[in-house]
Amino acid sequence: MKVLVIGGGGREHALVWALRKSTQVTQVLCAPGNGGIAQLARCIPVDPGNLHEMVDIVAIEQPALTVVGPELPLSVGLVDELTKRGFRVFGPTQAAAQLETSKAFAKEFMQRHEIPTAAHALCTTLEEVHEELRRFTVPVVVKASGLAAGKGVVICNTHLEAEEAAAQMFSGTLLGTQETEVVLEEFLTGAELSFFALCDGTHAIEIASAQDHKRVGEGDTGPNTGGMGAYSTDGIATPAMRQWLLRNIAQKTVDGMKSEGEPFKGVLFCGIMMTPRGPMVLEFNTRFGDPETEAILLRLETDIVDLFNASIDGTANQLTIKMHPGASACVIAASGGYPGKYVSGKPIEGLSEKLAEDVVVFHSGTAIEDGQIVTAGGRVLAVSAAAPDLRAALDKAYAELTKLSFEGMQYRRDIGHRALRQEPV
Repeated sequence: MKVLVIGGGGREHALVWALRKSTQVTQVLCAPGNGGIAQLARCIPVDPGNLHEMVDIVAIEQPALTVVGPELPLSVGLVDELTKRGFRVFGPTQAAAQLETSKAFAKEFMQRHEIPTAAHALCTTLEEVHEELRRFTVPVVVKASGLAAGKGVVICNTHLEAEEAAAQMFSGTLLGTQETEVVLEEFLTGAELSFFALCDGTHAIEIASAQDHKRVGEGDTGPNTGGMGAYSTDGIATPAMRQWLLRNIAQKTVDGMKSEGEPFKGVLFCGIMMTPRGPMVLEFNTRFGDPETEAILLRLETDIVDLFNASIDGTANQLTIKMHPGASACVIAASGGYPGKYVSGKPIEGLSEKLAEDVVVFHSGTAIEDGQIVTAGGRVLAVSAAAPDLRAALDKAYAELTKLSFEGMQYRRDIGHRALRQEPV
């Protein structure tokens, strides 16, 4: 079968890599892809925010299956349009994707369906922000309601800081686009956990859990990023806790969306804070995470096509997802200056080196210029490794990183630090 993957980051590289391993797949295409994906799939230029361009590519290529990687195509209704035309497509509809594309919708949805989450207030003006802040102690979290590429969350230590952050979101100076709604949220403490469930509109089944490292600096310092690394292990959460998360968060979300007439199909990524009051949802993503996917798919034993088909066909409850035992880890090599301003077009050295066993270098932001792979994004490479335990997986990933270089390259040297200290998740 021919499969088309929409997107061009590290997550999509990992999806293409997993699809290439499937005995059911004969050809993989990717739109738009990147410099690394081009070594595994035929890449087709496309703007992932242009609905008509993407629909035209599917109409021309006639893939047996289309897999939507990033959130932007979901937000413009790509799944809806392809489904209308009779194409098989993996991912949620535009309305179901509101769980990610509108934090305001997600917070109100969780409140309606009694899914545990932080106390919040929705504000459409600075006056409302000023009034609502009186209800919150500091620190307080200010979130852009819309998509913000992982950069729409500001933790504020004073009410004045919170008002300033909200003002920058409303004006567009913070994110480049003007927000019409911001969310004020109670600040939660604890360890974060990423819980992934495969959903078919009626059922939710566990895929795997991981932990992401959002801050750019070691020791979880500095500004938030799209993710500087992630890891996944057998023991990242107890079997009892995973069952609780599946039953009380993922399945309740699927049940709630179905009851509201917008069945959720695809991957539900539950960002969880393990607080002293119990697990609470920080946010939902309605697709595979990045960089968690680059770690998780190294451990996936089940054919990934079976996951996609079960979601589309409503048979997820008949599928058993198997993961290889042990651990996997992903470390991001990012451009200098990221998550702020950075310069692209820097040649990358070391990519031709032979990789160790169970190590894959996924490309997050690269391009090919004059036959040379160069940087083309904030997050550039996702160096991923699997091993019997987390320490061995991280050692493999960091050993590979020493072979790679580009001007300004930065990466965290403490991915997995909590697990290595055996701090509870």
